[in-house]
Parts: sequence; C-alpha cells; structure tokens
Amino acid sequence: MQEVDNILRILEETELAFQKKDAFALKNLSNQTIHTCTISQDPDNIIVSVVVYVLGKILERPNYATMEGWEEFQESVTKNLRLALKSLEGKDIEKFRVYIGKIRNASNKIDSNLKDYIQDVFYKAGINKAFKMYEHGLSSEKTAELLGVSLWDLAAYIGQTTIGESHITEALPIKQRVKMAEDFFK
Repeated sequence: MQEVDNILRILEETELAFQKKDAFALKNLSNQTIHTCTISQDPDNIIVSVVVYVLGKILERPNYATMEGWEEFQESVTKNLRLALKSLEGKDIEKFRVYIGKIRNASNKIDSNLKDYIQDVFYKAGINKAFKMYEHGLSSEKTAELLGVSLWDLAAYIGQTTIGESHITEALPIKQRVKMAEDFFK
C-alpha cells in the first residue's frame, strides 16, 4: 500500500462526512485520491476512491434512507469504516482490506431494491473513476483492468463524453506545472 497517511486522512474525513450525510464532501474526498491512483496504480488507493465516491452517490439520494435495509447498510458502513481506520493506524493492511471489502459488500445482506441500486452504483462508480484516471493519462485498458470494469463499458463511457466535459485539454498554469515537476523529482 502506498500513501498510508493520505488514505488515513481520507477515511477519517469520510467517516465524518458520512455521519453528517455530506454527499458533496464525500465525492470531493474521492476526487482527491485520483491523482495518487493514477501515479501509483495502487489498488488500495483505487478501492478507497471508489468506496468513498459510492457513499457520496448514495447519500445524494435521500429517499434511499427511507428504504428497507438502509439502517443495516448504514450501520455496517459506519462500523467497517471505523475498523478500517483502526487497522490502518495499527499498520495491519490485510485487516484494512477486509473491512473495506465489507463496506463494498454491505449491500449483499440487504433484501430490497436498495441492494440492486447500491450494487449498480458500485459498478458505475468504477467506470467513473476509471474515466478520471484515463483523463489523468492512464490508458483505458490499464484503468479498466485496475478497476475491474469491462473495457467495453469504459470505452462506451469515454465515447459519451465530449472534450468539453473532459479535463484532458485543460492546461495547468506554468507555476503549477513547474511545482508538479519539482515534486515528482524529489
């Protein structure tokens, strides 16, 4: 695992944002990990990015909190976020992965339409994050492989976006590019 301190910070802020039901903060936290995911291609960073993004997407739809199974899902996410944090703080990466996986699978125990929605959001989030990594310069084949989505689905998603929606063509200011280059060679 790379960037343990960054993942710890992201998960701490995720726990607070999830408790506050702050979807915007969660999606913002997920986006903060994309650059690291692209450079390191670290599966732990990638899964954290996807899980945090999914939690944000789920909280965007307040009507799901009224559906059967919501309380169980919410309790499972809260408990496993806390346990994942404790595991990382204790440098137990394997347990961290188990608890993050339990968050990913929390919807499996729900017997309702909410389960289908959450599973669909996880798959679409993988495609979304793959596209973000693609925007950062990683090949579509590599991003699809890293996120476990089909290259076909990713290509379809890429084909639906326009250059105006994509940030590929945006240039960073020269000072920012120089700083990034200096940071890269440190």
